[in-house]
Amino acid sequence: MNKHVTDIVSYLSWPGLLIAFFAGDRYASRFHLNQSLVIWLAATLISVAARWLPLFGWLVGMVGGLFCALCWFIGIINAIQGVEKEVPLLGQIKIL
Repeated sequence: MNKHVTDIVSYLSWPGLLIAFFAGDRYASRFHLNQSLVIWLAATLISVAARWLPLFGWLVGMVGGLFCALCWFIGIINAIQGVEKEVPLLGQIKIL
């Protein structure tokens, strides 16, 4: 896969992220792979935290879920346009 396709596929799902990482141009697409990984990890952590919080778990889950969905939407639009802009708050985290 070329860089543009790898960038877009990395945002589609967990399997898409893995496919993009192993079968795509991971060196050129490092930025979007990292952004996607951070968004998916944040969504997973928010989901787990929302289940364990007794009174306000539903609120944490709803607000956190909407925030992660917004970050995902911004990230995939940036990948489609070929722009490397960080998503709000989560974009500063570097894993890859």
